[in-house]
Amino acid sequence: MRYDRCAVIQVHRFIPDALAEILRKAPLSDGKVAFAWRSSVGAAMDRGTRVALQDGVLRVVVREAAWGREVERSEPLIRARLESLLGRGVVRAVEIVHSK
Repeated sequence: MRYDRCAVIQVHRFIPDALAEILRKAPLSDGKVAFAWRSSVGAAMDRGTRVALQDGVLRVVVREAAWGREVERSEPLIRARLESLLGRGVVRAVEIVHSK
């Protein structure tokens, strides 16, 4: 049996889109926000931060100033990734707070 290359969907392209679709449809929760953050920023930045979403504002608590600078520098990319996972307009602003 022969398969047409155009008809076959490659798994590595399908899974991220399917995951994003499932996540967008799930109810908003702290766990969902934490998962979307971790998926958007990677393990290292996730370990250096804590996040909470309240009234459309994603509060990012950073453990070190360097993480705050990295979040600021990468904010457009992070927000685009969060939007694809959480849905449009869920995160309307990002607030960076340094832990004490």
